[in-house]
Amino acid sequence: MLRLLASPVVAFAIVAFSTLAQESAQRGTIQSIDPAKQTVTITAGGEDHTLTVTPETRLVDSGGTAIKDGLKDERLRAGAAVAFRAERRDGRRILLGLRLAPDGDRGDPGEEIRRARIKRLDLDQMTLTLVVAGSERALRIDQQTQVLGARGKDLKERLREFKEGDEVLFKAGKKEGKDILLGLKAAGDTNAARAPTIARVDTSRWKPLTELAQGEYQGSEGGLYPGGKNERPAAHEAAGVALARSVQPLDGDGKPNASGKIVLLSVGMSNTTQEFSTFKQRADADPERNAKLVVVDGAQGGMAAAQIQDPDDNATGTRYWATVDERLRAAGVTRRQVQAAWIKQADIRPTQPFPKHVKILEEELVRIVHVLHDRFPNLKLAYLSSRTYGGYARTPLNPEPYAYESGFAVKWLIERQMSDDAALRYDASRGVA
Repeated sequence: MLRLLASPVVAFAIVAFSTLAQESAQRGTIQSIDPAKQTVTITAGGEDHTLTVTPETRLVDSGGTAIKDGLKDERLRAGAAVAFRAERRDGRRILLGLRLAPDGDRGDPGEEIRRARIKRLDLDQMTLTLVVAGSERALRIDQQTQVLGARGKDLKERLREFKEGDEVLFKAGKKEGKDILLGLKAAGDTNAARAPTIARVDTSRWKPLTELAQGEYQGSEGGLYPGGKNERPAAHEAAGVALARSVQPLDGDGKPNASGKIVLLSVGMSNTTQEFSTFKQRADADPERNAKLVVVDGAQGGMAAAQIQDPDDNATGTRYWATVDERLRAAGVTRRQVQAAWIKQADIRPTQPFPKHVKILEEELVRIVHVLHDRFPNLKLAYLSSRTYGGYARTPLNPEPYAYESGFAVKWLIERQMSDDAALRYDASRGVA
C-alpha cells in the first residue's frame, strides 16, 4: 500500500485519458521496413512501434518534399532518424505521417548539468568558450538557448550579464552534429551583485484556499472545489474512485499482466523534483508499498509550464519529454505502464496582474494534461498541485503574489472538468470536442 499525502493546495482531476485515439508526434529511429506488408517499425521512447502504412500516409523528406517511392525509397532505412505521428484504428496503429530528420539531427536531449568558468563570450559570433574540469569547450548559442536568472527581454541582453571569469552551470547538447548551449545559469553567488531586488509583499492577511472557503481573494472564491468547499463533489469522487480501481499491473505493451508494473510519474519543474525525489526515496523504502509500483521522477530543473507544454517545439518541450522517456527507460518501464501522475507547475517570471497570469497558467496546464493523454494511453489519474510559498524568494523567478495566485489556476482547471468542459472530459460515453 502506498500512502500519498497531499498539500493543502492540492486539487484532484480525472482526465479524459481514454477518449482520444490520435497520438502526439514523436521522434525516433527506423528499426526495420517491410514493403510487402506495408509496415515500418520505429524505435521511440525505448519502445518498438510497428505501424501500418496506408495510401493516406504522408511520407516526406527533411525538407518537406513528398517521398514518391514510399517504403521503397532508399532513404527510409534502418537507423534513419524520423519524426512521426500515428493513430489507433480498428485494432491497428496507422502511420499518419513521417518526416526524415536532417542529417546529424538525432534529437539529442542533452548532457547532464555541469559547472564551468567562462573564458570567452562572443555575442557577435554567438559562441561561448568554457573551461570545464581544466579543458576548454566551445559551444554554439542559438535562439533556443535558455538563460536562467538573468534580466533582459532578448537572448543577447540576458547573456550580457555574464562576464569572463564567471562561474556558471551549463547544459550542452547536439544539433546538426554541432555542440550547442542548451542552458546557462550563474553558479552560486558569483553574480549576486547583479541579482535584481525583489519587492516584498505582505502575505500575512492571505488565507490558504482551504481556509479562504467562501471568502474571496480579489473577487475569486476560495476552497479547492466549487462553493468554497474542500471536499470533492460526490460524483467527481465516485468517478475518481472507479478509475483508481481500474489501475492494475501492465506489461510493457500496456496489457494486464500480474507480473507487470504500475507507474506513478511526476511532471514539473525544479520545485517539483526537489519534493518528489525525496518522496520517491521514502516511497521506495516503504515496506507497505505495492511491489508492482514504480515511482519515476520526470520533473526537471528550469522546465516550467510554458517550457514543457509543446513536446514538438524542437526546443525545451522536446528536450523535457525526451528526458522523461529516458527516465522511464532507465527504470525498466514504458509509457504504456504509466497510470497515475502528479503535476506541479508554475511560470517563470510572471508579471501580469491577477487574474491574467493565472489564466495563462491554466491554459498551459490544459495543454500539459493533453500531452499526458497523448503520450501515456493508460494514464487514469492526474493530481495537480500549486506552487509552494514564495515569500522567501530572492529572485523574481516566481515570488509572491504569483506563487499564491497560481493555486487558482489548478482550482479553475478542475472546476472546468467538473462543469463538463469537452476538452477535459474523462467519461468517454459523453464524447469529446
